Amino acid sequence: MKLYYFPAIAFSVLGCAFALTSCGDKSQSQQGQMAPVLSVMTVTESNSTLDSAIPTTLEGENDVEIRPQVSGFLTKVHVDDGQRVQKGQVLFTIDQVQLEAAVEQAKAAVAVAQANVNTAQTNADNNKILLDKNIISASAYQTSVDGLNAAKAQLNQAKAALVSAQKNLSYTTVTAPVSGIVGAIPYKEGTLVSPSTLLTILSNNSDMLAYFSLNEKTLLELTDDGKRTLRQAVDSMPPVTLQLATGSIYPYKGKVTAISGVIDPATGSAQAKAVFPNPDGMLHSGNTGNILIPVEHDGIIEIPQNATYEVQDMKFVFVVGDSAKVHSRPITVAPLNDGKKYIITSGLKPGDVIVTEGIGISVADGMTITPKDVTAASQSTQTQQEQ
Repeated sequence: MKLYYFPAIAFSVLGCAFALTSCGDKSQSQQGQMAPVLSVMTVTESNSTLDSAIPTTLEGENDVEIRPQVSGFLTKVHVDDGQRVQKGQVLFTIDQVQLEAAVEQAKAAVAVAQANVNTAQTNADNNKILLDKNIISASAYQTSVDGLNAAKAQLNQAKAALVSAQKNLSYTTVTAPVSGIVGAIPYKEGTLVSPSTLLTILSNNSDMLAYFSLNEKTLLELTDDGKRTLRQAVDSMPPVTLQLATGSIYPYKGKVTAISGVIDPATGSAQAKAVFPNPDGMLHSGNTGNILIPVEHDGIIEIPQNATYEVQDMKFVFVVGDSAKVHSRPITVAPLNDGKKYIITSGLKPGDVIVTEGIGISVADGMTITPKDVTAASQSTQTQQEQ
């Protein structure tokens, strides 16, 4: 048997080769981890229109409280909660028995009064003939005339009582004074009600009124520091949008119709009102949401909100510096925003490059990245589409 011996140097060379290969792979892996490809954008100044979101509460154009005008037991409820009704439609019926009897009694009183008038009239006519023949004195004739006048007055009184009784009887049928949506009906058939009882609220919601507040600064901006009136400011305001409680946008635009000229000292704001059409009946009294008022801004720096992160109520961005190394930088933003972008008031200037991807996940202060300029890519795509 022959034994073969390899020099030790051969193993040494092979070991170094494996080591170099392993080191190279590890270096490349670390380099790949240290320089992730992330989207960036170049900060520029632009003109933009942002929506200022202001909380609002909606009311029907005409919310009518339905109360009975007479006391009695509810004998019939003709509608249900949330039902749409038309003007004049019957809503409730109140017990009519006693009021029907009152009408009959009033009719009888009218008949009696009419008979008394007829008797007094005949007596006065006869006395006039006797007076003309000098059979009775003038005072006797005047007494009969006074009796006739008293009988006529009693007849008028009886007729007025009849009208009142008939009117009270008509009140037992409660009808809708306007078209709209029936609110909650807390009282059921058999309940004793009176004029102080709120049977329901009828909301005329063909148009909805959105009430919201404007602070003193906004009022001054709208009036150009008092150079124009509030009425002129209202007339010049653009259509506004309603953001529903779900976050979705109501499909119909609204119009600001009024702004109060009185500022509440407790809140420092004035009440404003916008009107929204509601042809589908989608909106109801009590709905909440936000009024979105478009505000134009010139020469501003605007960045996506997802390019920022927050630490102890301070906002930061990652700015790309030399050798593609990122650094954290504090910024301040305007309070006005549309939920997607921030207006920068300090901390950034045109030409700065910021990271817009991986914020709070894969980006760290001082790390090196491979920038992917989404701004340039977007401009290139736009140019290709134009060509």
